[in-house]
Amino acid sequence: MKTPNKPLLSKWTKFILPFVIGAAVLILIRLIVSGETGTKLLLLMTIYFIPPLGKESIIPIGISGGEVPIPFINTAMNVPSIHPLLMALAIAFVDIIVALFLVWNYDFAKKIPLIGTFISKVERIGKTSSDKYGWIKPLRFIGIILFVMVPFQGSGGLVGSIVGRLIGMKPWNIFCAISIGAVSGCLLIAYFADVLRSVFIQNFLLGLLLVVILVIIGIMILAYKKTHANNTKK
Repeated sequence: MKTPNKPLLSKWTKFILPFVIGAAVLILIRLIVSGETGTKLLLLMTIYFIPPLGKESIIPIGISGGEVPIPFINTAMNVPSIHPLLMALAIAFVDIIVALFLVWNYDFAKKIPLIGTFISKVERIGKTSSDKYGWIKPLRFIGIILFVMVPFQGSGGLVGSIVGRLIGMKPWNIFCAISIGAVSGCLLIAYFADVLRSVFIQNFLLGLLLVVILVIIGIMILAYKKTHANNTKK
């Protein structure tokens, strides 16, 4: 008589392990990256959990540094600059650990206050509005990678995990797609921000021009998405 296959990890282990891994990595960061740089990195990783700030804003803040004037007291504070690779991997890790938690605890997460409400909201939008996440479904694995990779608000590991579930992907495929998208997207943002920072140092007006162009492109994309959504509703 065959005995039923026992799960490799218990429910409690699946719940606790992401927190243990997260805490271990934070401690490791604190040991390796000491002083003000380590404090700044841990602070930015914490802030990344708070909307509306996303990787498109957190990563450039981490990479930037130097003398920052403090208003009203006529002094300046030296803010350390974090290496682009370290900054990118640290923020990508946040998305990855969130995805791991949801892979193992999706149904339980829906019962957690605030998080559960947010998951239900995204699920409701995904089921009733095809224009917001509909483009991901035909692409599936590649779609989730691109969704997490492109720095739009609400495109991190949490929403990526929910959307992956909605389109019927297997949990570990979702996790792999989010991991690839998070690392790729964060690296692109980090090194682009580092190049932009170098341009600002060498030629402030050229750097300012590039920022203005990026803002205009962002506004055009948002306007297009809004117009497309309105036309779809009609």
